Amino acid sequence: MKYVIIGAGVAGIEAAKAIRSQDSAGEIRMISADIHVHSRCMLHKFIAGERDEKGLDFTEKDFFEKYRIDWQKGVRVQKLHPDGKRLFLDTGETVSYDRLLLAGGADSFIPPVGELRKASNVYGLRNLSDAQAIVHEAGTAEHVLVIGSGLVGLDAAYGLLKRGKKLTVVEMADRILPVQLDAHAAGAYQAAFKKAGVRFVLGRKASEAICETDGKIHKVILDNGEELPCDLIIVAAGVRPALACLEGSGIACGRGITVDSSMRTSVPDIFAAGDITGLSGIWPNAADQGRIAGKNMCGLAAEYTDTYAIKNTINFFGLVTLCVGRILAEEGDDVHIREDRRVYQRIILKDGKVQGVLLQGNIAGAGIWQYLIKNHIDVSNIKKDIFAVNYADFYHVGDRGKYEWA
Repeated sequence: MKYVIIGAGVAGIEAAKAIRSQDSAGEIRMISADIHVHSRCMLHKFIAGERDEKGLDFTEKDFFEKYRIDWQKGVRVQKLHPDGKRLFLDTGETVSYDRLLLAGGADSFIPPVGELRKASNVYGLRNLSDAQAIVHEAGTAEHVLVIGSGLVGLDAAYGLLKRGKKLTVVEMADRILPVQLDAHAAGAYQAAFKKAGVRFVLGRKASEAICETDGKIHKVILDNGEELPCDLIIVAAGVRPALACLEGSGIACGRGITVDSSMRTSVPDIFAAGDITGLSGIWPNAADQGRIAGKNMCGLAAEYTDTYAIKNTINFFGLVTLCVGRILAEEGDDVHIREDRRVYQRIILKDGKVQGVLLQGNIAGAGIWQYLIKNHIDVSNIKKDIFAVNYADFYHVGDRGKYEWA
């Protein structure tokens, strides 16, 4: 059996491990534009100079040799022909497969504002190559402008702070981390970044950016006319699944590649996992999707069911936050808040069921909240403080790990 995996991210790596565990004799070939296996979660540490390329590698020593994987790196797939089960690479090579996994991830989205897409000093932060380019450009840059204050934007800012750069962050929302956190929790991080020297411009967006004779943008004009000087621009305006090579393939796509619960696409013997699917692409989910895909590629039935909640763990300046499920409150929600000088916790309930949890300062016991949200457990009859709920409040039912209120 010939297994081909496109992408060397966590989804592809976990798929390869799952395949090898089920098929000791099959041929596994991995193709990636990346030349280093790296954790995208750690790119800010590379930018900060705290880790080198090897320090970002999350695989075990001699991984490719141990699992007998032929890794073809620094190569891109240009075209996919499912009818003939062939891939066409930018090297001119043609690769055949029996089972194929699409795990090429996503690309940074640079919005069509002025000449952002044209300038040589504008970068996204998605891959190690992006981080390497940012570090190189930062060597001569003094003023750095970050457009977007989600996790990627703040990761970039955090890393560049370590290099002593002057940073301005522009965000069109009225607070930072608008998708991940509520105003209170986001405010704690904003205060920490501000104390470290970062300037925030909130409720504004870039409206004009013009390349100068050196091919770089040295100022960005906001929608209120304010001009922000810059030598380096990092755009953190989201990502788009890397679908370019699928044109004409017949593989169904929506927000990303459409997959079923076994990670199968609409085309036989082709699977997909990770950011390219448009499903939750955070690290644990992408890893799980890869494992599920790998098992099914070997004929072992497995289902991906962890689509119940958005999960994020955030840690800047030693302040850790975990959020699971829905973060923003809606009409009809029952919101519970507990706070002291070290900890902020918020729970959203609706119709007696937990919809979302935010824990800041202390994330111990987060597993119980993930369980309650995933399994839609009704907690309306609880007789104790909702924040004190733990597994001891349940009794075990059957052999499938289910619990009910004790």
